[in-house]
Amino acid sequence: MSQAIQNLSPSELRQQIRSGAHTGNTSGYCAGYVQCNMVILPSDWADDFLKFCEANPKPCPLIGVVKAGEFSIPKVGTDIDIRTDIPSYRVFENGQIISEVNDISGLWRDDLVVFLLGCSFSFEEALIADGLDVRNINEGKNVPMYRTNIECTPAGPFDGQMVVSMRPFAPEEALRATEISGRFPSVHGEPIHYANPEDIGIADINQPDYGDAVTINDGEHPLFWACGVTPQVALENAKPPFCITHSPGSMLVTDMKNADLQVG
Repeated sequence: MSQAIQNLSPSELRQQIRSGAHTGNTSGYCAGYVQCNMVILPSDWADDFLKFCEANPKPCPLIGVVKAGEFSIPKVGTDIDIRTDIPSYRVFENGQIISEVNDISGLWRDDLVVFLLGCSFSFEEALIADGLDVRNINEGKNVPMYRTNIECTPAGPFDGQMVVSMRPFAPEEALRATEISGRFPSVHGEPIHYANPEDIGIADINQPDYGDAVTINDGEHPLFWACGVTPQVALENAKPPFCITHSPGSMLVTDMKNADLQVG
């Protein structure tokens, strides 16, 4: 990851995304700033989804909810337009992905409610600052993400299994990564599992369900965090007639500082 990419301001990156100059994942971009997962639902589905997030704070840590019809979000960025400022969106109908697009302006409706959820990209820079090798950053890849057999707490029509993100570490490094990420409870916090991926329903660590496989060196084991792609599984099960999410790895980069989310 080049220094220029890391040093981009969120506003500069959002402008690149809006113009179509950047369409890829956002891991490693805009060092120091909070990135968010995103779900957009019709208002008559919003209350149940809010309850699902509140019941499952590890995979679905709420950063903010925007009232129906609002597509600017000054709380997290002065010039944000949620319709254009994410590199790739997934559009669902009845729980099925029907398209991936770079702009949802033509799909916008006044009854749509935006949910912003914390993302593990926010604690990656804290891991790097401590000297840890965050493999997806160093290899220039999207973080690998996997469906698991870990059941979420249902709320209304929303239920399903948790999705996790993975970064490999040797045992002593995993302890440091656990302690550091635990200081960021609003962006998934400490990991939920280490090693033995089959114990949480992952058959092949080299075949992620989302993102890219990364190198796991000798002496390293996979370390798993709850992931904000989890709502996409819940949406598949709930089957709302219409909803929109970010594409995995393609986040909303905000003007909020990661340091402001750290506790302890």
